[in-house]
Amino acid sequence: QVQLVESGGGMVQPGGSLRLSCAASGRTFSTYAMGWFRQAPGKERELVAAITWSGGRGYYVDSVKGRFTISRDNAKSTVYLQMNSLKPEDTAVYYCAASTVAGVIPNFAGQYDYWGQGTQVTVSS
Repeated sequence: QVQLVESGGGMVQPGGSLRLSCAASGRTFSTYAMGWFRQAPGKERELVAAITWSGGRGYYVDSVKGRFTISRDNAKSTVYLQMNSLKPEDTAVYYCAASTVAGVIPNFAGQYDYWGQGTQVTVSS
């Protein structure tokens, strides 16, 4: 069992930066692939970024490539999402999630086993 708690959300002006953190409980964090999803009002939840258990491979949705960076610190059982050059269309509730899928980067919400409660990110002038 894994419990995930996100932090770091807030309101920022366009072009600004935020770093989201997701702290995990449990001793098996290092065995999970991790992902960051977001959901804006009236839209489906989408995968923003994901990272393998070792941190060796990552995935980004096209709209955030070059602006967002996912990373993890297995010693601290924490995954991060550094978000730079934020745009109003990045406004959403951001969720971290953990997956037991091995060998590939899980790209679908159904492949994730545990979810955090979400943190709001608002990009507005």
